[in-house]
Amino acid sequence: MEFFLCLLGMLMIVEGLPYFAFPEKMKFWLHTIVEMPDEALRKFGFIIMSLGLFLVYLGKR
Repeated sequence: MEFFLCLLGMLMIVEGLPYFAFPEKMKFWLHTIVEMPDEALRKFGFIIMSLGLFLVYLGKR
């Protein structure tokens, strides 16, 4: 459980960093994401999940 909490904390730091460092650009990107079709977002999400799974595989290997 301790490892999971550390991992969750690191994820929150990485996710929050762009909003803290570049709030104006994040507003632009969020507006752009809202305008994207659902299928493009699904493909993007699948690619990101696949890359994450690959990184976990490399880390555990």
